[in-house]
Amino acid sequence: MAKEKDDDQTKEAPAAPDQPARVQNQVHVDDSNAISSYSNFCRVTGSPEELIIDFGLNTQPMGVPTEPIVIKQRIIVNFYTAKRLLAALHMSIQRHEAAFGVLETDIQKRLQPGIRAQAPTAGQ
Repeated sequence: MAKEKDDDQTKEAPAAPDQPARVQNQVHVDDSNAISSYSNFCRVTGSPEELIIDFGLNTQPMGVPTEPIVIKQRIIVNFYTAKRLLAALHMSIQRHEAAFGVLETDIQKRLQPGIRAQAPTAGQ
């Protein structure tokens, strides 16, 4: 199925009354062939020029897995793209936490929330 390309890829951005209007480019994205998969494991490695991000499924999330984690997706990006990704992820997490509360990444604290609440605070 072919899609028609939109020739009008520019749009005037609103400007302050004392400044001329700016022209803004719009990026069109075709995600019709994107492959989606779930991942609860990621590993970041790399070189001086790029980062390699591997995604996979850890079927044994508690403790050290005894079975190998199979990597299903590998994304290789340069550091500029990685920094933009970091900023986008950071902004998305901040919005999520503002709406739903802080995400606790320590699984022990998530499994036993009462222990943290009962722990003595400094100065007691």
